[in-house]
Amino acid sequence: MNDAATTPPPLPDRLSVDPRSPHHVAAVFQHDIGIRFNGKDRTDVEEYCLSEGWVKVPAGKTVDRKGQPLMIKLKGKVEAFYK
Repeated sequence: MNDAATTPPPLPDRLSVDPRSPHHVAAVFQHDIGIRFNGKDRTDVEEYCLSEGWVKVPAGKTVDRKGQPLMIKLKGKVEAFYK
């Protein structure tokens, strides 16, 4: 019952939620992804990099002049997994 079509693709080293980003992989988002940052599960991660050890999260409700949320980069231990 383990079809190749239902097997999720391997998680990339760097992934972004924003479809305009060059690090956006649409096939990965067909499955539920979890991010664990410094031992805690985070649900507000917009972008991550496993090898460099950082995540980007929105800085509250602050937006830039184009209406996109401002991001802050947090450094620490990053783990990505499928739920």
